[in-house]
Amino acid sequence: MAAVSLTVNGKPVTADVDPRTLLVQLLRENLRLTGTHVGCDTSQCGACVVHINGKATKSCTVLALQLEGANVLTIEGLAPADGPLHPMQEAFRENHGLQCGYCTPGMIMTAVDMVRRKGNDLDDHTIREELEGNICRCTGYHNIVKAIAAGARAMRGGATAAAAE
Repeated sequence: MAAVSLTVNGKPVTADVDPRTLLVQLLRENLRLTGTHVGCDTSQCGACVVHINGKATKSCTVLALQLEGANVLTIEGLAPADGPLHPMQEAFRENHGLQCGYCTPGMIMTAVDMVRRKGNDLDDHTIREELEGNICRCTGYHNIVKAIAAGARAMRGGATAAAAE
């Protein structure tokens, strides 16, 4: 076992982990943050996307020990527990951008990063291209694309993940 110290959703965390432990395992099994999902075990589906030091990353591709001192934001930390939803979460709700919900946390985390990198005025082509690493088996993507465009516009008001990170 080896110790790793990082910040998760704004809180300092220290854990003893097997050196082979993936970040997604640390989040789900050690910290009980189960919003980050394991969908494929091959880094293809994007259900495990979190932000590491402000950048969207598939948490199934990173060893927990690689994150010494890092800042990790999960879907649970995107909005305050006792406050309103993040604008992107609200846009997914309002635009029916989810069906079973399994891929939704990864989609939302990818979308927030997309807005950070590409800005608030996203066209359908850009959104679909940027979602290439996220798979949804239920919705057909139309409402997800609508939700991301609406969430991006809503984030213009200043409520971004950067405030939560």
